[in-house]
Amino acid sequence: MQTVTIIGTGLIGASFGLALRRAGFRGAILGVSSAAALKEALAVGAIDRGLPLAEAAPQSDLIFLAQTIGRILDTIRHLDPLLGDAPAGTGAGTLITDAGSTKCEIVDTARQAITRGQFLGGHPMAGKETRGAAAADAELFRGRTWVLTPDDPGEIETLRAREFREWLERIGARVTVLDSDEHDRVVALTSHLQQLASTALAATLEEHVHSPALRAVAGPGAIDMTRLALSSYDLWRDILATNTGHIERALERYIQELEHIRENLRTRQLQAEFRRAAALAASLRGREE
Repeated sequence: MQTVTIIGTGLIGASFGLALRRAGFRGAILGVSSAAALKEALAVGAIDRGLPLAEAAPQSDLIFLAQTIGRILDTIRHLDPLLGDAPAGTGAGTLITDAGSTKCEIVDTARQAITRGQFLGGHPMAGKETRGAAAADAELFRGRTWVLTPDDPGEIETLRAREFREWLERIGARVTVLDSDEHDRVVALTSHLQQLASTALAATLEEHVHSPALRAVAGPGAIDMTRLALSSYDLWRDILATNTGHIERALERYIQELEHIRENLRTRQLQAEFRRAAALAASLRGREE
């Protein structure tokens, strides 16, 4: 793998470029993005140069789509005619992957649109509330799960896919392979629900805790629980629109649990809930260590 093109040189895209360099990648790293985003990515050393997509795509061994979901879908629909020709029988054509937080619609679109390269869905479970290449970090993916969602199990064993997995391991990511629908079901519970819960909590506080004096009483718990509410709706709009069914079911389960807690505030029934919840929280923290 000699040439990597990153489409969308914001936080995730620029962090991927920095991570590749730190892990020893010596090939060319090209960027496709807005002029301002490319300037920022060049300044932090995440890419070697910026190019239009039509110039970058034909020379790429790997194309990493690090855009919002809507833009990833649009790029996939227009990318195929721009891809270079692979030597017959080598399995060494262009690998296209992405960083989208939902997978079913992206993988379905790629199945129909990509014929001259290989598409392998991906989702690095890493990020920050801040956006842009200025916040990029070469260590962003270290110790974090990077989910791959092949449309067919054999796709994970092609030459380019194996090379890509090797680089993911070199940058410190923990590679997990899932079916697209299973991915979307799980992240609705482990990621999307957390965002909406944090947003709802912060919106509730904003409505009912008005004065600076009252807000001063908010302790570390309020700060921790509302951290995700700093995230941009522009980023989450496409996530919510492309995983609505699974998110609705996750919200139903969460609301049921909140109702159970509300109904048992004066009973000892909540002792079991506290015990179960503490065990899960401890296991998650143990995984991070």
